[in-house]
Amino acid sequence: GYVMFLDAVIFKLKGNSLLCNRRREFYIQMPLSIAFWLLFEFYNLHLVNWEYHGLPENKVELCIGMGLAFAMIMPGMFQTAEFLETLHFFDRFQIAKLRVSNRVIYSSIVLGFFFIMAPLLINRDYARYLFGLVWTGYVMIFDPIVYSSKGDSLLKDLEEGRLSRILSLFVAGYICGFLWEFWNYWSASKWVYTAPFMKDIKIFEMPVAGFLGFGPFAWEYFCFYHFCGLIGRKPQIN
Repeated sequence: GYVMFLDAVIFKLKGNSLLCNRRREFYIQMPLSIAFWLLFEFYNLHLVNWEYHGLPENKVELCIGMGLAFAMIMPGMFQTAEFLETLHFFDRFQIAKLRVSNRVIYSSIVLGFFFIMAPLLINRDYARYLFGLVWTGYVMIFDPIVYSSKGDSLLKDLEEGRLSRILSLFVAGYICGFLWEFWNYWSASKWVYTAPFMKDIKIFEMPVAGFLGFGPFAWEYFCFYHFCGLIGRKPQIN
């Protein structure tokens, strides 16, 4: 419902929207959204940062319900970011143009690889404190690869000194995170967090330390989506 509502608002504002004009993108986003979230579920098997309560016993009902929920993660954040961009909230924010050298690209990928592997390779008692690495590491891997392949990347925005889309995605992550936690709080079937610190300072069920990850989480979904967009593309020759 949230995605459809925002789509209608966006279409009203600019005469073009995901569901009305770019439906193929929406159909692609849904399975990719599920696939990327399942990667985080894989991490959670080791980190144990959240668990599910009150899930339906019927497996078909469970799969359909969770599948629909996971499928809307990417469209929800992307629609929210597009709405913010349509309102030009962050157009005035610019920075000095970043020089994206090979050193920046390779360093980012290496550091990102360390970020995504470290939580899996150390003892669970310590790994559960490293969820922040998981929420940022894939940005550092996917985005430089997309940039190097002449795809649509956040690094390209930084190279041109533009912050509008970066900030729109970042804020969209927190808006969606707040709404997800609000809906989850009142739901019979819900996720409950077992984060290792700041347990008593919460936004609904979510400890504040975990909530801070929603901004980078939106960047990760953006970078993953455009990384997948490279599949089947002819390589660019400089």
